[in-house]
Amino acid sequence: MTSPTTTRRDRGSRAAQDAALGRAPWQLRVPAAIAAAFLVLPLLALLVRVPWSTLPHLLTEPIVGEALRLSLICASAAAGLSMLFGIPLAWVLAHASGPLVNLLRALVTVPLVLPPVVGGVALLAAFGRRGVLGRPLDDLFGITLPFTPIAVVLAETFVALPFLVLTVEGAFRTLDSGYAEAAATLGASRWFTFRTVVLPLLAPAVLAGSVLAWARALGEFGATITFAGNSPGRTQTMPLAVYLAMERDPDAAIALSLILLLVCVLVLLLLRGRWLTGAAR
Repeated sequence: MTSPTTTRRDRGSRAAQDAALGRAPWQLRVPAAIAAAFLVLPLLALLVRVPWSTLPHLLTEPIVGEALRLSLICASAAAGLSMLFGIPLAWVLAHASGPLVNLLRALVTVPLVLPPVVGGVALLAAFGRRGVLGRPLDDLFGITLPFTPIAVVLAETFVALPFLVLTVEGAFRTLDSGYAEAAATLGASRWFTFRTVVLPLLAPAVLAGSVLAWARALGEFGATITFAGNSPGRTQTMPLAVYLAMERDPDAAIALSLILLLVCVLVLLLLRGRWLTGAAR
């Protein structure tokens, strides 16, 4: 049993370490301040430029409502698909091994660094009317995916899925296997153990990954405009509406940007709270 004296000594040692680390030299503080200013000033400038007097009118325009509705629906669908297929993929990456698994992990992370426009071109090559899978779908079933709302969901899923996979894979790797082993000794099947034991333990990580995927899908631009187009009321999401509004009405573009900024801030606040803390545990 730990004595009160030892506990106080440990706390004092940690406090001393924290104090030492907190006294950063000016050689670190100056570039840190520059970096923070570089990231924060554009956001503050956006808030300063918001036309607050006409903001309610701008936000009630039909094009804003249509773009927002489509963005929320498609981003939610992309997050749902990411959960449906990303959790099994994360399990495979966390528990399997070998060169093929390493290659698969590298390919899964490619959309994180791939230019979104290139991702849109790749989606056209795969699902376009002349694509590898798009041509059979069109010839055999008459299904055309590009430049439809489904194309928006596919484009957003393509860029959002890796966020959920990497988040959940890390949780799988740190999960205590004792609970699953105990369930197996009691005669539970692997699928039953996964559904009733593993998934509840991973709930914070799944929620965090899903929110990250949803936020990334909500802000997707390059792959969407390349694969789905920019048709108002059909494939025009909020980022595309911002791009279009910049050419005709900068105030409307700033108002739309404000909505996306507020959504992103809300997502980050949620992730910095209970969900992210739970995922780390």
